[in-house]
Amino acid sequence: MTRVALINPNWDFSGSIYFGCRSPHLPLELGISEHYLKAAGHDTLLLDAHMFDLSLAEIEAELRAFDPDQIVFTTAPTYLFWRCAPPELRVPQQLAIAVRDLAPTLIAVGPHGSTTPKTALRKLGVDIVVMGECEASLLRLANGERDFPGLCFADGASLRVNGGPQAVAFSDQPALDWPEDMIRRHHHHHHRFEAAPTAPGAEVEASRGCPYNCTFCAKENFRNAYRKRPPAVILDEIDRLRRHGIEYVYFIDEIFLPNRELLEGLTTRGLKFGVQTRIDLWKPDMLALLGRAGCVSIEAGIESLTVEGRAALAKNCKMTTDQLADRLVEARRHVPFVQANLIEVPEDDDPVVQRWRRTMQDAGVWANDPVPLYPYPGSPDYRKLWGEPDDVAWERAHRHYLAMFDQFSDVQNDRPVPLDSLELQVAS
Repeated sequence: MTRVALINPNWDFSGSIYFGCRSPHLPLELGISEHYLKAAGHDTLLLDAHMFDLSLAEIEAELRAFDPDQIVFTTAPTYLFWRCAPPELRVPQQLAIAVRDLAPTLIAVGPHGSTTPKTALRKLGVDIVVMGECEASLLRLANGERDFPGLCFADGASLRVNGGPQAVAFSDQPALDWPEDMIRRHHHHHHRFEAAPTAPGAEVEASRGCPYNCTFCAKENFRNAYRKRPPAVILDEIDRLRRHGIEYVYFIDEIFLPNRELLEGLTTRGLKFGVQTRIDLWKPDMLALLGRAGCVSIEAGIESLTVEGRAALAKNCKMTTDQLADRLVEARRHVPFVQANLIEVPEDDDPVVQRWRRTMQDAGVWANDPVPLYPYPGSPDYRKLWGEPDDVAWERAHRHYLAMFDQFSDVQNDRPVPLDSLELQVAS
């Protein structure tokens, strides 16, 4: 039996380019890992320092009381944001320093180690970096295995990368249970705008991965191949959450595809939910069912308003811009909030984009001011610019981004600062 502490850091995004939501969300990768660890007979401690606003001293006190054999922490805020992680490792570095002497083995999981494992291990000073989806690897580590694919660790004076990022079956993942006190503190309803929350929210995975390969998406080293869970299992998990009193669920799926059985099951739950998807994959009858099922928020990736722009992003979209607009308006007939996501691409003329935004907004569809692309290491866009990621991939991408743009996304109140100003400096 191994005593495993699983920690979601208390995130601080000051100075970051981070595009994701800054509110606490369920640490899904850690919750899933805890489920499998417990089922195998291991003792676990799940510490969500972000949800509970724990200081480093409070985390240390919990760990001393638990006396773990292994400490695991993540380098991005929940599976929901692995594709758009904060590039800097400042917060995980601070956590690693604070807990370094509180367990024999320190393990990091997340997108940084999945894409640049040696860099992540060196910066964090951990014993092991897990590459790819982490739940199966963490169970094997707790069971005493050490030499299997998907790990990076010190091997004498050198760093060894054992194989590449790993993926799990996922389709066999059972319904999860979350602690009552964690759900009670989950006040945030991710991407919900039609009403103020009156009860807790939660996040759920119905599927993992995406069948498309858009150039800007850094999913290849984790959460890549499309897999889905049976609707009955998803509904069981949602029913467990409802017993905790939640009123809203956000499906963190990279792409929430039409699923009649799941949507029909949701129609009887009296639940509100949000999704991210591609609007070109939804027919009018399924959009109507989506609304009846309780969907109140759609985040739809449009990205570009030109055929050339969408082709440059490898969207593989069969619809014209007018057809996409019509489908967005159709969605708005059934769902209170519909957002069309736009990315800043050279193929799009800004006055045309602004007119289209106003037209959509007049029809009740919100379209964002196009966001400049960040070439995340591990994305096709990064490879087009520089090839495969190396030990300075994150620094290179960050310098490029700061040099290219003088305006940033709506969530960035201050100009992002260079990566070496954000991270704790570690000698090579």
